[in-house]
Amino acid sequence: MARLTWRLSSLVTSSYGYFRAWRKDGTWLKVHDKLYQWVRVAAGREPSPSEAAVDSQSVETATMIHLDVGYDAGKKIHGRKRHLTVDLLGLVLRVLVTSASIPERQGAKEVLKRVHSTGDKVKRLHTIWMDGGYRGEDFMHWVIDMFRWIVEIVLRSLEKKGFVQLPKRWVVERTFGWLNWCRRLSKDYERLPETSETFIYIAMIRIMVRRLA
Repeated sequence: MARLTWRLSSLVTSSYGYFRAWRKDGTWLKVHDKLYQWVRVAAGREPSPSEAAVDSQSVETATMIHLDVGYDAGKKIHGRKRHLTVDLLGLVLRVLVTSASIPERQGAKEVLKRVHSTGDKVKRLHTIWMDGGYRGEDFMHWVIDMFRWIVEIVLRSLEKKGFVQLPKRWVVERTFGWLNWCRRLSKDYERLPETSETFIYIAMIRIMVRRLA
């Protein structure tokens, strides 16, 4: 029994070692980006998207997590915030995990910087769709000045009650729904925000591999 326990422990340690090494050297991200382009081509699209959507999701953290944890007063959630950029197929371009107290526009600036840093992978991108939480001329001018992208705000109708499918913007909500099916992502269990980001990319890798199979 002791020998079996040692072998299982060694296997877990080895698996985490690969996970950590690939997170730090960018291997997970490279795999994600290559699959991303293949899935788009398989769907009859150009490898580079022309439009994207941005939104954030606040999630609770596990009780033992204390690093980069805050309170989202709007959602009344103590935990972290996932800032997501997706194309109109719902595929993730880049993600940023922060404290839940970080404002939407501040998080959007950082995640858009990550999207822009991918270079030719987003060479056709020209429009970013967002909800009313990102309104503000200063923010829209910042995006235009930094990246030459246009921000389009889609507002929810005050006359309609309950769930409303917002044009262009709904795709990012669907992606959050996909992530919620992953048990590891139902809460934020990770000590480091960077590890949380990696597990989101891994979840998308799984989804994309299934589409290509």
